[in-house]
Amino acid sequence: MAAGTIRYWAAAKAAAGIAEEPYAAQTLAEALDAARRRHPGELERVLKRCSFLVDGDPVGTRAHETVRLAEGGTVEVLPPFAGG
Repeated sequence: MAAGTIRYWAAAKAAAGIAEEPYAAQTLAEALDAARRRHPGELERVLKRCSFLVDGDPVGTRAHETVRLAEGGTVEVLPPFAGG
C-alpha cells in the first residue's frame, strides 16, 4: 500500500472542507473511495465532475482501478474551471 497526498482544488476543496490529506491506497479508485467515506455528501457529487492528475500526469479516461499510486505520490483533484 502506497502513502501520499491528495490535494483538493476549488469546489473539491470546499466540498472536502480541507485543502489536502494523506492517502494510503494502491490505486486511484481506492484513494477516492476512502475520500468519499471520510467526506460524505457534496464531495461525492463533485468528484463525478472532476479530472485527476497523478504525480503530474493526467488520468484522462483511464479506469481509476488501473491507475497505480506511488509511495510519496500526489493526487490532484481538479473540478471543472470556469473562465477562458
